[in-house]
Amino acid sequence: MASKLRSIIENKCPKCRSGNMYKHSAFNLLKFSKMNSKCPVCGVGLKPEPGFYIGGMYISYAVNVAVIVAVFLFVKIVFEPNKLIIYIAAILVPTILLFPYNFRVSRTMMLHLFGGIKYDSSYQNKDL
Repeated sequence: MASKLRSIIENKCPKCRSGNMYKHSAFNLLKFSKMNSKCPVCGVGLKPEPGFYIGGMYISYAVNVAVIVAVFLFVKIVFEPNKLIIYIAAILVPTILLFPYNFRVSRTMMLHLFGGIKYDSSYQNKDL
């Protein structure tokens, strides 16, 4: 059985926790945001209503703040630089590189937490 946290991290459907929410890999920079309209395993709708995922921006903001704080503290503790440009570069690089994953995990969290879709364990062994 996949846990809720694992299914969020892996961008899986909240009902079956095994179907992919996205059509393409996060590494496909032109199509990383393309979602399936329905789960390929259980058929639940992954787009509850127009504008539903706008709330994901707040989750994305929180994830970005966590990344920025973690990188800042890591650079400060490990390298102790005395130039601001080093902090800026160290923070910008992971923020930009993690953008596709941050986008996806924010939407996935939004659906899991506020989508009103309950987990159904009958799909437990039906991985694609």
